[in-house]
Amino acid sequence: MTFPQDIMTTTKAWPFEQARALVKRLMIKEKRGQAHTGPVVFQTGYGPSGLPHIGTFGEVARTSMVRQAFVALTGGKYETQLIAYSDDLDGMRKLPDNVPNHDMLAEHMGKPLSDVPDPFGTHESFAAHNNARLCDFLDSFGFEYTFLSSAEQYRSGRFDETLLIMLERMDKVLDIMLPTLGEDRRATYSPFLPISPTTGRVLQVPTLERNIAKGTIVFEDEDGKKHETLVTGGHVKIQWKPDWALRWAALDVDYEMAGKDLIESTKVSSKICRALGGTPPDGFNYEMFNDENGQKISKTKGNGIAVEDWLKYGTPESLYLYMYQKPKTAKRLYFDVIPRAVDEYFQHLAAYPEQEDKTKISNPVWYIHDGNPPQDVPPISYAMLLNLVSAANASDKDILWGFIKREVKDATPETYPVLDKLCEYAVRYYEDFVKPNKSYRAPNDKERAALEDLQNNLSQPEAKSMRASELQSLIFSIGKEHEFENLRDWFKTLYEVLLGQSQGPRFGSFVAIYGVEETCALIKDALGGKLM
Repeated sequence: MTFPQDIMTTTKAWPFEQARALVKRLMIKEKRGQAHTGPVVFQTGYGPSGLPHIGTFGEVARTSMVRQAFVALTGGKYETQLIAYSDDLDGMRKLPDNVPNHDMLAEHMGKPLSDVPDPFGTHESFAAHNNARLCDFLDSFGFEYTFLSSAEQYRSGRFDETLLIMLERMDKVLDIMLPTLGEDRRATYSPFLPISPTTGRVLQVPTLERNIAKGTIVFEDEDGKKHETLVTGGHVKIQWKPDWALRWAALDVDYEMAGKDLIESTKVSSKICRALGGTPPDGFNYEMFNDENGQKISKTKGNGIAVEDWLKYGTPESLYLYMYQKPKTAKRLYFDVIPRAVDEYFQHLAAYPEQEDKTKISNPVWYIHDGNPPQDVPPISYAMLLNLVSAANASDKDILWGFIKREVKDATPETYPVLDKLCEYAVRYYEDFVKPNKSYRAPNDKERAALEDLQNNLSQPEAKSMRASELQSLIFSIGKEHEFENLRDWFKTLYEVLLGQSQGPRFGSFVAIYGVEETCALIKDALGGKLM
């Protein structure tokens, strides 16, 4: 669905704020006589020096959200294109920690990533392997994008015209770049990095001479000899800040976001883009993801979560949701965020049909499902499933379905395929992350008395027919009777003594699904010290 124009022009949903800024940019260009003839180009950049991680995916996901909002806002007036650009002509400067065959890779240090053999042995180059991993993931998500390889753009001649302009205006580029560099680097800096005809490495060497008419530069090769080379046809690679500007100008990029750590780089590249006769793209700077230790996620370190790791424990939609939420706020990105993201996604999905348009436009599911969210909401949360697995020590999803059928009439894996998938995730997540860290404790005297009282009440015949809300009321009343000043302490007791964790589900709902008799047995085992 689309939204009324007045809602799209006033909403504070961040993708529409970005889309409105992009529309303003196009209008200003049109007033200057620069009518937009081709597609409105959205671009995301990727450095294939390591395996793709979720930060890479996040940039594509967020840019796609802005693109979707832009299309809705403009009513499809403009053709759009999303470019996923891989900087694979860049030289390999360090060895990634999380790939095999380091000895082989070390022999190719300094060569373009597109020329380094694949350490996994499955593709023609290291870049091709990592590019394929990126594309496979983007394809699995259904993104509409055009993949561009830096090596192909340089070598095909697509950048030749802009490269010759940069050669002609090299002094202007240096005027912008040199003040940003240290004294030692200023002395030898050149925007042109020649690729050695003898070793194949990308060289960080000074430009000794330039010939604008011939389109060449002269440099000293690794053997100490001077060599003249064309700047076109893939014979050189541009230093990355001027390269960013080159790409913007040559591809006529209209929108590209970047991480907060690249704010100053964006400013420098924008100046160079203008010097080349181009117009820098719109965009914004998002905050970075951190790993479990608060360190920035790095492709070469392999910390944080790989794209396939999230999908091992959570739905693709939950990952998309995580990218939508607060892009300008630093967030911890590790395995423990997955269950909550899964449940939050389904909460947004359940709420969507009854929301007004002004609320729907900020609901992440509109962006996740290209304006048409489904209505497949499971009757049991991921958090609840995790606690069922924990209490039952379930080794496969069939055990969980035995409990689910008790609470959800006529439920089967066939009638609830999404819930069936959540069961798989829950069993896997429990085995890998919950079970190794479970820590049961013995109750103190006050807690033991309350647990015995709860067990006695649940043993009564009428308890078997109680609904979840009635069981919750019963548990509340027992906590009050045993004078827990803060009832949170009572529920924390239940979680720590019975489930071996500090947090847990709405306990009445848990008892309803897990079973009254089974909960009594669980309490008995806990009081008898069998769980510790």
